[in-house]
Amino acid sequence: MDELGHKDRAEPEDTRIRAARIQDVARLADVSTATVSRALANPERVSPEARARVLEAIAKTGYVPNPAARSLRSQKTFMVLVVLPDLSNTFFSKILRGIEETLFEAGYGMIISDLDGSPEKEAHFAAFTAAGRVDGAILLNGHLFGQSRGGEGQPARIGIPLVALCEAIPGADIPQIEIDNRAAASRMTQHLATLGHRRIAYVSGPANNILERERFLGFKEGLEAVGLPFDPALIIPGDYTIEAGVRAGQDLVARSTRPTAVFCTSDEMAIGLMRTLFSAGLKVPDDISVAGFDDIEFAAVAEPSLTTIHQPRRELGQAAASALIDLLQGRSSPKRIRLDTELVIRDSVASL
Repeated sequence: MDELGHKDRAEPEDTRIRAARIQDVARLADVSTATVSRALANPERVSPEARARVLEAIAKTGYVPNPAARSLRSQKTFMVLVVLPDLSNTFFSKILRGIEETLFEAGYGMIISDLDGSPEKEAHFAAFTAAGRVDGAILLNGHLFGQSRGGEGQPARIGIPLVALCEAIPGADIPQIEIDNRAAASRMTQHLATLGHRRIAYVSGPANNILERERFLGFKEGLEAVGLPFDPALIIPGDYTIEAGVRAGQDLVARSTRPTAVFCTSDEMAIGLMRTLFSAGLKVPDDISVAGFDDIEFAAVAEPSLTTIHQPRRELGQAAASALIDLLQGRSSPKRIRLDTELVIRDSVASL
């Protein structure tokens, strides 16, 4: 009690838990604070053992790096924008995995931009990059900000390193990572021909798409290589989606004279087409053979399993991220990198 007989009022306990600091991480990992900073910002400058101890200490202490402070010190955001034409396309899943894991190892995060064919979205992300919100960008949309797919228009000035992935951007002086779409399509066409198929239908990708242009040229070159004539009546328009494959299947079902094989320029279209043929009572490959392109996850478990062109999607993502990291860290990068594809033979194609 105090002198007036009042009970002493206890001071309230401070129940706040102090946030972990970088010094706590350094002490637990038995490294300097500078090493902790390097492990987060420039992991390639730290030994794998030291970085593992730092990451373990961060997990145990709950330390949260302050990205704003890092940005103020270095004038960097340590973020990369990845521009996709359509996030719903399953083709991009492994590509994103390869990009993310490579960026993470270098201390960067990523922001995904799903353009979905919207000029308004593209203008927003062009302004986003120009405002310095990211350090670099990986473009899978086939053109620079401000331009069309054909290269028309003045590219936006955004002032950050760029890398093109999958869809090459003609005339752009930036690293471009891709496969040889023309050679891959020619290889599939010749494979079908060597099995005895003489009437081979082709389900295309979207018009004005560089992938489609290259694959179509490869299809025609493949026909020429085996001495088969090109028949425009066997070209069916598509857009790489399952729905386009369904429409192509309906087209074939309605024909009185059908091709013996169909080359779809995406696995999604091939799967949609096979489903439509099955619903109409046609058997794949007994009545008609079907081939795809991409080797997405569902290709191996489709019924029947899909003969296709395997794209090394994870490795493509890794290569693009590595090229961008080189540019971000002041190193040069090759302007053109091509990864190999593989013809994957499964059950959807048979010989005549």
